Amino acid sequence: MVLSVRAGAPNNGKGEATVGRVKRARLRDGVYPYISAQAVRRWVRESMVELGAVPSPVTRVGKAQNKAQKANTAADPVRYADDDLFGYMKAGSSKDNAATTLRDSPFMLGTLMAVEPSYPTEDYGVMARGVIEPVLHGHDFYTADLAAPFLLDVPRIGTFTLPGDGGVGRPNYLSKEDALAVAEAVSAGAAPVTFRDQPAVRLPIEERRKRAALLLEAMAHLSGGAKQALHYGDRVPDLLVLVPFKGGINPLAHCVDGQEGLGLRVRGNVLREELKAWAGEWEAPVRIGWRPGFRDEVREDFEKECAAELADGTIVVAHPRTTLRTLAGELRDGALDAWFDDPVREQVQ
Repeated sequence: MVLSVRAGAPNNGKGEATVGRVKRARLRDGVYPYISAQAVRRWVRESMVELGAVPSPVTRVGKAQNKAQKANTAADPVRYADDDLFGYMKAGSSKDNAATTLRDSPFMLGTLMAVEPSYPTEDYGVMARGVIEPVLHGHDFYTADLAAPFLLDVPRIGTFTLPGDGGVGRPNYLSKEDALAVAEAVSAGAAPVTFRDQPAVRLPIEERRKRAALLLEAMAHLSGGAKQALHYGDRVPDLLVLVPFKGGINPLAHCVDGQEGLGLRVRGNVLREELKAWAGEWEAPVRIGWRPGFRDEVREDFEKECAAELADGTIVVAHPRTTLRTLAGELRDGALDAWFDDPVREQVQ
């Protein structure tokens, strides 16, 4: 996923005195602004709500209760799609001997890091309206293309593992009975299954299709970020590369990167070699979303390099919004139901 920030400050770090600082990483060759995965995941959550999803309610405890500060969602992935897709950890009170319940996130996202060094500019500001002594302040902004890997573990959507007989495994609920009771109350048809060698409860395929599609539609509708009043900016991805893959490996890791002085690179030769190396582990087509007008010269080079794959449909290119919404539609319609189960692999003798 690539976002293009133009004179923006979409994710701020800790300020210094009266100056707001953007998040940045200092590497060997310079300064790289970045947007944390936490921020982008929040944008996706909020975009899901804009599309009609009901968010899991958040409860915060802390100083007022004279307790350690923490915030939890309802931790109910059956009732709330965001608890399912984004995961949670709800720590029980040791005083009350309450158990801790958790869920790893099926939607995984890396840090959106600038593809080449980019040095933020400090904008000097003055609040002088109606006051005798002006108040001075400042904030950073920058221009950069930022890229991050992401993964959606489709079989895990709507699938909640339980502790085994010996207590082994990461539970999403305290007991199988509790899980089934909640599932049956919300979505008739939930059933016990074995998932990745662990006992689990799985929602009906209709609900699982809906949630996978909703996440992609939210990405196609993405908005949010800090300093919108001063640096309004579009957050819909400018570039996406998507490939259905049988495991957690990211074959696209070196296909999208940057080079100082040249900026963003989309390396068609690397993509072709990766697809060849992982033959049998991925499913065509490779879906690429590329916004018109974004890095036209890079796109031209990529399309020349991958002309054969584009001609035979191994790679397809469209607008990112079109790519995401089309894929979401295929998921909703049941055309990709095989993705919701782990592939059956032949055992090595």
